[in-house]
Amino acid sequence: MKSSITKIIIFTLFIMLISCKADKKNDALNAETNIKSTLKYAKGFDIQHYNNYTKLTVKAPYQNSIETFEYILVTNKSKSDLKTIQIPINSIVVTSTTHIPFLELLNVEDKLAGFPNTDYVSSAKTRSLIEKGFIKDLGHEESINTELLLDLKPDLVVGFSLNSNNKTFSTIEKLGIPVLLNGDWLEETPLGRAEWIKFFGVLFDKEKMADSIFNVLEKNYLEAKDIASKATEKPTVISGGLFKDVWNLPAGDSFEAAFLKDANTNYLWKDSKGKGSLSLNIENVFEKGKDAEFWISPSYYKTLEQLNNANDMYPKLRAVQNKNIFTYVNKQGENGGIIYFELAPARPDLVLKDLIKIAHPELLKNYELTFYERLK
Repeated sequence: MKSSITKIIIFTLFIMLISCKADKKNDALNAETNIKSTLKYAKGFDIQHYNNYTKLTVKAPYQNSIETFEYILVTNKSKSDLKTIQIPINSIVVTSTTHIPFLELLNVEDKLAGFPNTDYVSSAKTRSLIEKGFIKDLGHEESINTELLLDLKPDLVVGFSLNSNNKTFSTIEKLGIPVLLNGDWLEETPLGRAEWIKFFGVLFDKEKMADSIFNVLEKNYLEAKDIASKATEKPTVISGGLFKDVWNLPAGDSFEAAFLKDANTNYLWKDSKGKGSLSLNIENVFEKGKDAEFWISPSYYKTLEQLNNANDMYPKLRAVQNKNIFTYVNKQGENGGIIYFELAPARPDLVLKDLIKIAHPELLKNYELTFYERLK
């Protein structure tokens, strides 16, 4: 009897010991898998670390998306699965010029194998690689040259899409090349867009470097915002311009409106709803904005003469009369690409400083405009 009781006690203790070890193992696993995201502003993606892999989640790859895309990143890929990507990436194709500054900041521009419409690329660093033949032109982004893409054999294609129906990316995936959608352009804040450097950082196994770079960008941006807050006046601003009789301008919840707010200006449509653009007629804009002190980003007009000749109502605006019109379209790369479109998402600190210099020149006396210039 005593022997049986002793066996039961020993068996019970053995089970408890195993259970304790299992609990400790699970606790260790949970401690590693529950690491909080380092993302502070970006809403369109997330990064989660697990014991043997990292999960990259793209929450908003296109407008009004109800799909979430999850990608498993591993250092040793044992099976063929388009949703499992081996890192670090050694060869990549990106499809938007906004992706290029992130690659350059991470010092991996030499990993770029191809790009659609290389003429749009403005960066001298990447243009040099294009001219030397290291980066191939893949045609138009909506009809990428798949034969050339197959010859390049990239580890990954990073694409952007306006909707869920993208036949080009479906074709590329059928060819066995993983496609990872990027939604940086849908972020609502300037720092949210810039934080997508961490998206590329995890792909190239350079997360710490990406974090460090973003921290500097964030610091610069917040310091500039603080400088702007010291302005004693808040000048009124209008933005956008006519295209086929419709005046498109930033909605109140857009990242463009956020720039104008952080620069301590009074953007006249700051209280409007929406994260994209507003479409108004010129009469509406004139009624509200005729006395605005500044006109920022006046569509694609390159000279004051062009603008004045485009519509009879333009010369009646106070900003036009005082020549307080600032544009980014005149600062272009070697082949005509607009530098703002490429670099601004990765350098919101410089955009903000430009706007502060325009609206409050006394606050940044020694700063030279990076993207904008006065329309001449």
